[in-house]
Amino acid sequence: MSSGCGSEACRCMELAGPGAAVHPRCFEQIWLFEGAPHEALCVVASQLVRKKRQAGEELFRQGDPADSIYLIKMGSVKIWKVTEEGRSMTLDIRKAGDLLGESVLLEEGVYPVGATCLEPTLTCGFDKATFEALMLSHPDVGLVVIRNLSRRIQQLSGKVGALSEPNLEDRLYEVLVNVAWEVGARSPGGWTIAFPLSHEEIGFLVGAHRVSVTRALARLRDTGKIRMSGKQLFVCDFATTR
Repeated sequence: MSSGCGSEACRCMELAGPGAAVHPRCFEQIWLFEGAPHEALCVVASQLVRKKRQAGEELFRQGDPADSIYLIKMGSVKIWKVTEEGRSMTLDIRKAGDLLGESVLLEEGVYPVGATCLEPTLTCGFDKATFEALMLSHPDVGLVVIRNLSRRIQQLSGKVGALSEPNLEDRLYEVLVNVAWEVGARSPGGWTIAFPLSHEEIGFLVGAHRVSVTRALARLRDTGKIRMSGKQLFVCDFATTR
């Protein structure tokens, strides 16, 4: 699938190298610009900056000026934060097809988190100045972005609600469903998350210790809510099985 604005997808593939698995989603397909005029998307596509990064390379650090938005075209990125006690916490894992830094489009400031590549990663993006110039020439794009960001906030509110579940097993299942909705592949009866999440990283997502997460995952397996096969995690959509 291409962006429909020339050979942008092919340029990403050339940069990634022979045989690389480049995600087909371009800026035309990301949720942030859903409903935007085609000509405006072509302006964005013409000014995208692409870069191939190595494992361990940082997209940005916590506290850096927030000025760019990135679409991950290949690889995966760890989102982390350093606490007041100086401890680094993994908050999320983003993979190809995901967006990073979208909040910089509507506010000034610094990145509240850091982002580090877990493997060779290809990003495609643009800075805030490019977006502001786009809004001057296409004011309706700003309205589209505001509407879509509002929907995103509602989804994030649902995640916060999941964390309020008193039972760790229920909380863990709701968080896994939210992760699956964002980065999983839809399968019959649920979603497949095809990248590794350590028990420690899952613990950060649900606010629990690794040992407790291991026990809760075992209970979810026993009740049929999840299945594990190698590095793949299948999350059952109970709404379709009731």
